[in-house]
Amino acid sequence: MNTLTPPSRQRRRLLKLAALGPLLGGALPGALAAPQVVTVVTSYPDEFVSRVEAAFEAAHPGYRLNVIWRNAADAADFLRQPDHGGADVYWSPSPRNFAQLAQAGVWRPLPIDRASLPARIGNTPLGDHDGFYTASEVAGFGFAIVPDWFARNGVAPPADWPDLTDPRLAGRIALPIPSQVGYAPPMVEIVLQAWGWDKGWALWSEIAGNATPIARASTFVSDLVADGRYAVGLSIDFFVNSAIANGHPVRFVYPAHTGLNPAHIALTRAAPNPEGAARFVAFVLSPAGQQLLRHADIRRLPVRPDAYTGAGFNPFAAAASGGMDFDAERARPRLALSSAVFDAMLVTPHGELATLWQDLRRAEANGHDLGAVRRLLGTPPLDAAAADDPALQQRFAERDPTTTQLLTAWQRDCTTRRGEARRLLKALT
Repeated sequence: MNTLTPPSRQRRRLLKLAALGPLLGGALPGALAAPQVVTVVTSYPDEFVSRVEAAFEAAHPGYRLNVIWRNAADAADFLRQPDHGGADVYWSPSPRNFAQLAQAGVWRPLPIDRASLPARIGNTPLGDHDGFYTASEVAGFGFAIVPDWFARNGVAPPADWPDLTDPRLAGRIALPIPSQVGYAPPMVEIVLQAWGWDKGWALWSEIAGNATPIARASTFVSDLVADGRYAVGLSIDFFVNSAIANGHPVRFVYPAHTGLNPAHIALTRAAPNPEGAARFVAFVLSPAGQQLLRHADIRRLPVRPDAYTGAGFNPFAAAASGGMDFDAERARPRLALSSAVFDAMLVTPHGELATLWQDLRRAEANGHDLGAVRRLLGTPPLDAAAADDPALQQRFAERDPTTTQLLTAWQRDCTTRRGEARRLLKALT
């Protein structure tokens, strides 16, 4: 093993042996004669990789994995090298990398039989149209919660996004900033697709008024919830599942409207060991490989329906009931733009916005009709037609410097609306 971080090489060996022991009835493997090496580039944590690695090598004793750890930002450049850095396989939860590297001609067609693998879960495709990569597992968006806090305070745990507007949750929600936290932008679009552009931003404004924005440099949202600093944190399931596996008293809630982030697997065009790479991919997608994802130390969502047995969240069942209508492909071109709107409307003025929402709720509790104030606080600085302009979306996706002036205009528009909302609220006193 090499290039793995943060675990030390010795700790990694112990993790692998611990994972391998039960698979072999407690007997550790003897030395293999000249095993063939399969080099896998991944960003998965060591506890996950070691368990899958051990199972693969037990099932295929003629092969040994060489694992190279690269985060999403570094992996694309690493794999664009002429020899792809010597990699046979890329295996990671980074959809954008797979799509971009496919365009760059990095992948070879996957030599797998897709007959036993579904093409999609709800509106989430589980592979590319050209057969160069396929999903190996999916992650869901939702809420990390502290069940004890809700029980002690007599508040029902949130089941969907509107539940986060409950005034009793004011100051108790950790909200990752979409422009700074990698998994957060799709959550903005989940709400906008489910409720529409106008009602969706009104909902986000009220949620933000209850929440504390969490920046990239801050502790993980799941850790903030696990430590008891917040009752709810918006997150992706595998961060929270890691906290659960480490004994923290938290739970993950998949809201009625949610979406999925697929992790994919692909073979490089210049793979030094294409046969071994194909065997590894086939193992990861096999019933045995998919069942490993359900282990308490991993807690991932398989892409095979037959891997779901017993209790727990089943995305295929959720899709059948209409809870997986989010279309990530449709949302992807707008992610950078909607994150910028989120900043201008909800993050930059957050302190003032939260105060206005508190004042509004007090006034409504006293019987005042404040629909006009709600509209002022919940109206975005551009309409849906402008937001769906591909040219504008591209400018934000490419971080065009000319968007700075547009952001300034958006902030000015939002400032004017908050000023009018403040004037209407003061008129009631």
